[in-house]
Amino acid sequence: MAETKAPHYYYALGRRKSATARVRVQKGKGNIVVNGKPVSEYLADSKALLNDLHKPFTTLELPVTDYDVSVVVSGGGHAGQVDAISLGIAKALIEFNADYKATLKRADLLSRDPRERERKKFGLKGARKQRQFTKR
Repeated sequence: MAETKAPHYYYALGRRKSATARVRVQKGKGNIVVNGKPVSEYLADSKALLNDLHKPFTTLELPVTDYDVSVVVSGGGHAGQVDAISLGIAKALIEFNADYKATLKRADLLSRDPRERERKKFGLKGARKQRQFTKR
């Protein structure tokens, strides 16, 4: 009989605007690596974004130092990437323990923000901005 072994990491995908984050969560020492760099180096300019990244752990009252997170993120800017990573971490934690789902859902960490950039239209300056109208 084949034994079903628990995987050594839990994977999830998070998206926001044009950013896509592939997230792996596993038991560890609290290392968070984004695109091969430590998260403190990757997001060196913003403490607020770093707090947003830790939101799934703080909502569940889990110590961040108990989990290693490895992320490959592409597209978008830093804010969109952090939102995508946060969604990925929340989904991976549910794979880890299904009891976390209710708490994360109540904190609105499991819903993907559907807003996307609107494309520029022909004849306009941007998506909606028009040239100034002159009556005469």
